[in-house]
Amino acid sequence: MSPAVTIRSEDVSADECFLLKVYDSTRRFELSALGWSEAEMDAFIRMQFDAQRRHYRAWYPRAAFSVILVDGEPVGRLIVDRSGDGMQIVDLAILPQYQGAGVGSSVVRGLIDEARAAGWPLRCQVELSNPARSFWESLSFVARGTNGAHLSMECDARSV
Repeated sequence: MSPAVTIRSEDVSADECFLLKVYDSTRRFELSALGWSEAEMDAFIRMQFDAQRRHYRAWYPRAAFSVILVDGEPVGRLIVDRSGDGMQIVDLAILPQYQGAGVGSSVVRGLIDEARAAGWPLRCQVELSNPARSFWESLSFVARGTNGAHLSMECDARSV
């Protein structure tokens, strides 16, 4: 039987350590090439985590900030902005040990269904050099243009 993938609202204070762990899992590898000590990496990751949280909350004040669960255990985070003329996946991050197991696909397919029901497109951005682009393409997202170091992608949920 497949694991149960669910989403719940983020609790800013109770989930902070877990969310920092998720963020750390997305950055530590690239920082390890800099030759920094663990303490230096920890401090930098914490600073960047705090800055990113402030940025997302300022730029997407109406977004839903959520924790992704597998069989009740937290495994990732999801931020979705449902405003304007569509839905924007602001951030989707899953702990490495759960990547490739269908968790992200399950979450995004649920968002595609929601966007289809609302008659909205579903959008995301991915860094140009990020191999996750193939993940988004496998879920019917297509490139719509670049924005600096990011590729804007969209899934017309009405046609998927």
